[in-house]
Amino acid sequence: MAEAAQRAELRADELEVLAHAGAFSALGLARREALWQAAAAERDPASLLARVRPAGAASPLVPMTPFEETAADYATTHLTTGLHVMAHLRAELTRAGVLAARDLDRVSHDTWVRVAGHVIVRQRPGTAKGFCFLTLEDETGTANAVVTPARYERWRVVLNTSPLLEVIGRLERVDGVTHVRAVQLRRLEVPAEMPQGHDYW
Repeated sequence: MAEAAQRAELRADELEVLAHAGAFSALGLARREALWQAAAAERDPASLLARVRPAGAASPLVPMTPFEETAADYATTHLTTGLHVMAHLRAELTRAGVLAARDLDRVSHDTWVRVAGHVIVRQRPGTAKGFCFLTLEDETGTANAVVTPARYERWRVVLNTSPLLEVIGRLERVDGVTHVRAVQLRRLEVPAEMPQGHDYW
């Protein structure tokens, strides 16, 4: 860790972010172990401490859970190469009757459904007469939802402040396009900050 910091001339905050993001996993260091070592790393190669290599004490920190690793990815890089955040919630959502995006393909037109995901796009074009269009992403793909002007006004705060959203409504298939016509929206709470989607373009 100290050698990496010295050779790359990393500041303490840069070393910490890399450790938090899992960049040192290739060296066999779990994230909290890397954070522990980053805090103690001597970054000045000319320092007397840099020439002394005592056996480092093992980190007393509990390893991150898979969800905490995903949350750390989002916190440090705003994306993840590991499990999608929705994969961590899937078992609970399935028990509650919430479908994954790919499951919508086998649902008939005009069926009531519940679907949830990370809101990656919100669109409300000026030519759409007040309609709002959402794209929800989960670990299986994407699902589209349409919010009428009246529903938009009713659910405005939840709609505009929720990175993870559940949509309840009727599934519609029109001209080969599948979407859920939203009747109710619910924010999904997770113990981590999720990045916002691409809003209103």
